[in-house]
Amino acid sequence: MSRLMVIALTNDYRTNPLGTDVRKPRLSWKLASDRRGTLQAAYRIQVAGPDGGFDAPLWDTERTPSDQSVHVVYEGPALGSRTRYSWRVKVWDNHGAESDWSETAWWETALLNAAEWQAEWLTPDPRALDPLAEPAFLLRKPFELRAGIRSARVYATAAGVYDLYVNGNRVGEDLLAPGWTSYNKRHAYQTYDVTDRLRAGPNAVGVIVADGWFKGNLAWENQRHIYGDRRGALLQLHVVYEDGTEQIVASDESWKASTGPLLYAEIYHGERYDARLEQGGWSEAGFPDAAWHATVPLDRPRSMLGAQENWPTRVTETLKPVALIRTPAGETVLDMGQNMVGRIRFSVEAPAGTEIRLQHAEVLDQEGNFYTKNLRKAKQLVSYTAKGEGVETYAPQFTFQGFRYVKIEGYPGQERDLPLDRFVGEVVHSDMAPTGTFDSSSPLVNQLQRNIAWGQRGNFLDLPTDCPQRDERLGWTGDAQVFARTAAFNFQVGPFFTKWLRDLKADQKADGGVPFVVPNVLGDDGYSSAAWGDAAVIVPWTAYLVYDDKRLLAEQYGSMKAWVGYIRAQGDQPYLWNTGFHFGDWLGLDAKENSYIGATPRDLIATAFYAYSTRLVRDAAVVLGLADDARLYTALHARIVAAFREEFVTPSGRLAAPTQTAHVLALTFGLVEGAERERVAKDLNQLVVDQEYHLTTGFVGTPYLCFALSDNGYHDTAVKLLMQESYPSWLYSVTKGATTIWEHWDGIKPDGSFWSEDMNSYNHYAYGAIGDWLYRVVAGLDMDEGEAGYRRLRVHPRFAGESLGHARASFESVYGRAEAGWSVRDGQRTVEVTVPANATAEITLPGAKLETLTESGRAADGAEGVALTEQTAEGVRLAVGSGTYSFVYSG
Repeated sequence: MSRLMVIALTNDYRTNPLGTDVRKPRLSWKLASDRRGTLQAAYRIQVAGPDGGFDAPLWDTERTPSDQSVHVVYEGPALGSRTRYSWRVKVWDNHGAESDWSETAWWETALLNAAEWQAEWLTPDPRALDPLAEPAFLLRKPFELRAGIRSARVYATAAGVYDLYVNGNRVGEDLLAPGWTSYNKRHAYQTYDVTDRLRAGPNAVGVIVADGWFKGNLAWENQRHIYGDRRGALLQLHVVYEDGTEQIVASDESWKASTGPLLYAEIYHGERYDARLEQGGWSEAGFPDAAWHATVPLDRPRSMLGAQENWPTRVTETLKPVALIRTPAGETVLDMGQNMVGRIRFSVEAPAGTEIRLQHAEVLDQEGNFYTKNLRKAKQLVSYTAKGEGVETYAPQFTFQGFRYVKIEGYPGQERDLPLDRFVGEVVHSDMAPTGTFDSSSPLVNQLQRNIAWGQRGNFLDLPTDCPQRDERLGWTGDAQVFARTAAFNFQVGPFFTKWLRDLKADQKADGGVPFVVPNVLGDDGYSSAAWGDAAVIVPWTAYLVYDDKRLLAEQYGSMKAWVGYIRAQGDQPYLWNTGFHFGDWLGLDAKENSYIGATPRDLIATAFYAYSTRLVRDAAVVLGLADDARLYTALHARIVAAFREEFVTPSGRLAAPTQTAHVLALTFGLVEGAERERVAKDLNQLVVDQEYHLTTGFVGTPYLCFALSDNGYHDTAVKLLMQESYPSWLYSVTKGATTIWEHWDGIKPDGSFWSEDMNSYNHYAYGAIGDWLYRVVAGLDMDEGEAGYRRLRVHPRFAGESLGHARASFESVYGRAEAGWSVRDGQRTVEVTVPANATAEITLPGAKLETLTESGRAADGAEGVALTEQTAEGVRLAVGSGTYSFVYSG
C-alpha cells in the first residue's frame, strides 16, 4: 500500500489568511505519494466554525468522488464576519490508498458588510494642522479594557500610507499599507491580530500617516493630490472577551492629532527625519497629549472598502554592502553589489543636530562618479538628523528607492573611515513566494536568470511598475502583459495580478478603453494603445493557464470582451485597427533617428493584437462554457486574420513589413499558415542572420522572438540569439555587470557612456520576458493548455548544441513541484522529469530510439508510471503519471 498525504492547504492562494472578505473561498491542497502514477480519486473536506469542532462540522462534503484538488469552492452555510473557520482534508487515490486527515488549516473573515464599519475617516483639524503641510501626522486614542481578553483585531486603512502602533509598539511587518489601488473606486484595508498587544486597564492605539500614492507626487509632471488633498485614517478595533461580550474602539472625533519627527515623506523623493522631534511614548496610554490637536471627519465613503487582496509589501531580504568607494569626485559611496529596491537601515552615534544624508543611484558614470541624471526629477534622498542619545538606528518608513549605490554625506568620521557594519540594505517588495528556478551550464545565462528575478522583485511592489527609481514607477499595462507568464513562473503572483486586474477593470472606460497605466494617473488621454490595452485580456488568461483560476477569468471576462469591443468600434474597418495612438514596437532598435517607436507599422501591430485578444476571448468563452460567445469570437477572429493577410501579406507570401517584430507577431499569433508560414519563418530567420544573430525588436517583438524561431524550425538561431554577448543582446548587459534587466539594450554603451538620461532605467523587467522561453523551451518545462494549472505537463527539451551542456527548470505548481532538465555528455543524453501527484505528463525525447531508451537503468517501455510509449519521426513520445523519472539515450 502506498503512503498518501495531503499537504500545503491554501485558501485562495494563501496559507491561513487573516482578514478575508471572500464569501465563498476556494480551498486547495496538494498530494504527496511515494508511488508513481498517483491520481486523486475522491476527497472529503470538513470545515468547523468557532463554536464547534470536526465532530459536528459546519460543512462536510463526505466522500466526494473527484480528482479536483485546486480551487474547490466552499458551499457550506453563509460565513459570518470576523469569524475564524478551521478546515481539513483527506483523500483517496487511484491505487486504493486513503490518506490520514491533513493538518488543520484556518481562515478568518474580516468585515463582510460595509454597514459593519462604525469608524469614521479622520484627519487633523485644518485649523490646527495644515493639511497641505509636508510632515506626516500622528493620530492617537487612549482607551480602557477590562480583564479577560480572548481576542482582538484591528481593521484599518488610510488615505495615504500608514503604520499602526499599539501600546508603544509597531504592529506587523507590512510596509506602505494600504498599497496603491484606484482609491476612489477600490480602497483596501488590513486586518491585524493585536490580542497579545493589549492588557486590562489603560491602552492606546496610534497611527502615522504620510502622503504615499494617495496625495503625493506621481508621474513626471509634478502631479499631486490625484485622489484627494487630505490624508486620513480609518480604524476599528474589536475586542472580544472570554464571556463573549465585545468592545469596539473606532476612529472618531475623540482622537487627537499632532506631528512628529517625520518632516517629509514622498515615494519618489525620499524622507526627512529629525529625531530631536520624536515624541516618546506617543502611542502609549499615559502619554500627555494635552497639547495635541483635534480631529475632524474626512469626507470619504466606506462603500469602496475591501479586505486586502494582494500579498503584503515587506522586507524580504537583507544585503550587506560589498565595498566602500571613494569616487574621483571625492564622494563616499556604498556599493550594495546588487541593484535592489527598498531602503538602507543604518546606525549612528552622533551629536544632536548632526544631519546624515543618503542619496541613492543605480550606476556610476563613465569616470566612476555617483550618477543620478537618469532619475529625472526623483531625488531618492533620505535625511536623518540625530538626537544625540547614544546609538540611533533609522530606516525610512514611507518611501522606497531603486539603487545599487548609496552616497553618504554627514556621517561622523566618514572622511577617515565608514563602518560598513552600520549599514544594511533591506529589500522591499510584495511578499510573493518564489516558485520557479532555472539553471544551465552557462554562468552568463544563469546570471541573466538572476537578473530577471531581481527585476521582478524590484518592480512588483504592490503593482507591476515599469521601473522603481525615477519619477514614474507606474503600472504600465504593456510591460505587465509581456512579462506576465515569466512573472508567474518566478513567483506566486495569483493574488498580485488579481488585485491589479480589478484596478484595471475599475479604471477601464465605459467604451472598453484600457489605460496605459493602472491605476490610471495619466488622465483621459492615457488610454488604449495596442499591446498595452491587451493586458486586459492577456493577463487574466495567463492567470487562468498557470493557476487554473476560472473565477478570476469569469470576473474579468466582461473587461476582456469590452476591450475587444473597443477595438472593433475604432475606425470604419471592423477587422483592422488602423486608427488612434499606439506605442508600437516601443524602443525597437530599427526606429528612426530620435524616435522611441520601432519601424514595424503600428497598424500591423494593432491588428495582430486585435486578432490575438479576440482569440483569447474565444478561448475564455470555451473555458467558461459560453457557447454563443465562443461562436461569435471564433467568427470574428477568422475575419480579422483574413483581413490581416489581405492587408499585410503579399500574394507571394511575404510580409509587407520587413522587420523582425512583424514576422514574430505573424508567427506567434497564428496569422499565417501553410506555405505562407514557412516563408515568414524563413524570412525571420534570415533577418536575424543578416544582423549577425542580433535582434532589432522592442517591447512588442522581443518576448516572442525566440519562441517564433524555435517553434518554426530555427531553434539553433534562437539559441545563438540567447548566447550572443555583443550589443544588442540579453547577455550584453550581463557582460557589463548588470544585476537586473535594463530598459535599453545599450543602457551602458561599450565605451561606458550612457543612453539618453531621459529614459534609461537599469531595472526595467520587460526584456526579462525571455525567461518564459528559457523555462518552457530550453529546459522544456511546459503545460498542455487544455489542462490548466500544469495539470498535464508537456516536457519537450530543446537541446542547445555546443552552447549549453545542461539546463533545468522547476516550478511549484498548484499541484506541486514540477521539474524538467537535461544534460548531454559524451554523446549521451539524460532527461530528468518530476511530475507532481494528481498530475500527468507528455514527454517528447528528441532523437531517442525506443528500443535503446532506458528509465532509471531499465527499459523505458513498461516502466512503472509510464502509460504510453511511441516512436515518432522526432524521437520518442511518452505519457507518464506522477513521480520522478530519469531517461537516458544516445543522440
